[in-house]
Amino acid sequence: MRTTVALDDDLAEKLQQMAHKQRTSFRKVLNDTLRRGLSAQTHRQPRREPFRADTFESPFRPGVDPLRLNQLVDDLEVDRSRIGTGR
Repeated sequence: MRTTVALDDDLAEKLQQMAHKQRTSFRKVLNDTLRRGLSAQTHRQPRREPFRADTFESPFRPGVDPLRLNQLVDDLEVDRSRIGTGR
Protein backbone atom coordinates (compact mmCIF):
# COMPACT_ATOMS: atom_id res chain seq x y z
CA MET A 1 0.00 0.00 0.00
CA ARG A 2 1.26 3.40 -0.90
CA THR A 3 0.76 6.24 1.60
CA THR A 4 2.21 9.66 2.21
CA VAL A 5 3.51 10.20 5.74
CA ALA A 6 4.84 13.46 7.18
CA LEU A 7 7.83 12.66 9.41
CA ASP A 8 9.63 15.04 11.73
CA ASP A 9 13.04 15.98 10.36
CA ASP A 10 14.98 14.31 13.17
CA LEU A 11 13.12 11.01 12.69
CA ALA A 12 13.57 11.05 8.94
CA GLU A 13 17.28 11.66 9.41
CA LYS A 14 17.65 8.79 11.88
CA LEU A 15 15.77 6.44 9.57
CA GLN A 16 17.96 7.47 6.63
CA GLN A 17 21.08 6.86 8.72
CA MET A 18 19.80 3.41 9.70
CA ALA A 19 19.03 2.58 6.07
CA HIS A 20 22.52 3.68 5.06
CA LYS A 21 24.18 1.61 7.83
CA GLN A 22 22.10 -1.47 7.02
CA ARG A 23 22.56 -0.94 3.28
CA THR A 24 18.85 -1.27 2.70
CA SER A 25 15.98 0.93 1.61
CA PHE A 26 14.38 3.69 3.62
CA ARG A 27 11.04 1.96 3.12
CA LYS A 28 12.27 -1.31 4.68
CA VAL A 29 13.78 0.47 7.69
CA LEU A 30 10.57 2.46 8.21
CA ASN A 31 8.38 -0.66 7.98
CA ASP A 32 10.62 -2.67 10.33
CA THR A 33 10.69 0.16 12.86
CA LEU A 34 6.91 0.55 12.76
CA ARG A 35 6.43 -3.21 13.18
CA ARG A 36 8.71 -3.30 16.22
CA GLY A 37 6.94 -0.33 17.76
CA LEU A 38 3.49 -1.73 17.16
CA SER A 39 4.35 -5.22 18.41
CA ALA A 40 5.84 -3.74 21.59
CA GLN A 41 2.48 -2.08 22.27
CA THR A 42 0.48 -5.29 21.95
CA HIS A 43 2.72 -7.51 24.11
CA ARG A 44 2.46 -5.54 27.33
CA GLN A 45 1.83 -7.69 30.34
CA PRO A 46 -0.98 -6.80 32.69
CA ARG A 47 -0.02 -4.83 35.76
CA ARG A 48 0.71 -6.91 38.81
CA GLU A 49 -0.15 -6.12 42.36
CA PRO A 50 2.76 -4.36 44.11
CA PHE A 51 5.04 -6.63 46.13
CA ARG A 52 4.43 -6.39 49.83
CA ALA A 53 6.68 -7.89 52.49
CA ASP A 54 5.15 -9.06 55.74
CA THR A 55 6.81 -7.59 58.83
CA PHE A 56 7.53 -9.57 61.98
CA GLU A 57 8.98 -9.14 65.42
CA SER A 58 12.64 -10.13 65.70
CA PRO A 59 14.82 -10.52 68.80
CA PHE A 60 17.76 -9.11 66.82
CA ARG A 61 18.63 -5.47 66.31
CA PRO A 62 18.43 -4.03 62.80
CA GLY A 63 21.59 -4.87 60.88
CA VAL A 64 22.32 -8.13 62.77
CA ASP A 65 22.30 -11.05 60.37
CA PRO A 66 21.24 -14.19 62.26
CA LEU A 67 22.99 -16.30 59.62
CA ARG A 68 26.32 -14.76 60.61
CA LEU A 69 26.12 -15.18 64.39
CA ASN A 70 29.04 -17.63 64.40
CA GLN A 71 31.20 -14.96 62.74
CA LEU A 72 30.12 -12.47 65.42
CA VAL A 73 31.09 -14.92 68.19
CA ASP A 74 34.50 -15.48 66.55
CA ASP A 75 35.07 -11.73 66.28
CA LEU A 76 34.19 -11.24 69.95
CA GLU A 77 36.60 -14.01 70.99
CA VAL A 78 39.40 -12.37 69.00
CA ASP A 79 38.66 -9.04 70.70
CA ARG A 80 38.70 -10.68 74.15
CA SER A 81 42.01 -12.37 73.43
CA ARG A 82 43.56 -9.04 72.37
CA ILE A 83 42.35 -7.35 75.56
CA GLY A 84 43.64 -10.23 77.71
CA THR A 85 47.14 -10.04 76.18
CA GLY A 86 47.43 -6.28 76.57
CA ARG A 87 47.75 -5.45 72.87
